[in-house]
Amino acid sequence: MDNSMLTIAGIQMGCVADPGANLERALELGRVAVEQGAKVICFAECFAWPWFPRQVDQSQFATAEPVPGPLSETIAAFAREHQVAVVAPIFERGDDAAYYNTALVCDADGTLLGRYRKNHIPQLPNYQERFYFQPGNQGFPVFHTRYATIGIQISWDNFFPEGSRLLALQGADVIYAPMSASVVASSAKWERAIVGSAVYNGVFVFRVNRIEDEDGLPFYGRSFCVDPNGDFVVEPSGASEGVILAEIDLRWVKTVRSIWPFLQDRRPEIYAGLASLAYGG
Repeated sequence: MDNSMLTIAGIQMGCVADPGANLERALELGRVAVEQGAKVICFAECFAWPWFPRQVDQSQFATAEPVPGPLSETIAAFAREHQVAVVAPIFERGDDAAYYNTALVCDADGTLLGRYRKNHIPQLPNYQERFYFQPGNQGFPVFHTRYATIGIQISWDNFFPEGSRLLALQGADVIYAPMSASVVASSAKWERAIVGSAVYNGVFVFRVNRIEDEDGLPFYGRSFCVDPNGDFVVEPSGASEGVILAEIDLRWVKTVRSIWPFLQDRRPEIYAGLASLAYGG
């Protein structure tokens, strides 16, 4: 059996007000992905919640999930039952009394490998995220699943190249980019940023967006997967609910990096300013 060939999936769906109903629908689509051969599945940003950060609402904190907790245990059971690795972005209530925009990673045996907490928190119209989420405090971990080594960059993180570079240097084959992007005019910018990340890091990047109108805020989908050469494995998908499948060859990561040795030719000794200089604009 050739373990380098892998089917990975993103679940593109809309959300209603009831997190329980959203979770149930997500798992239904997850089972469809399993039936179609997926071995790694990723849901969109805060996949079981409507996009509550569009406005300030203190009552939303009551909906956050502890880890471990009911949602994480449900995801772990799903992963174990179907022998798939799962990336599940949630609204996390941390054990430090803070709240985070988090992606959990469960391996195919149901083990919780860890979590990635979104590091870059925007404050924009319809994205009042700094009211709800503390910046991540666990760096940029990679997760060694049964099938591939994966990293995660949640939504706004993808516009900050340092994170993706750190994931690539730690051996990530695939970077998942779950998000809640709603401004259709921005779709080309997102696509360029993600294609660029795939090219300069020599990795697969899979963008997973939500869909549907939430009280006048239209999420447009266009989930896609791009390979280490910057070519689309799966073209932007449109705005319909469904499973986005990508057939990838993990050997392509090493092949492309040998032809385009960007990581090898880095000069970290001259980049000290990245840590010391502040933006003055």
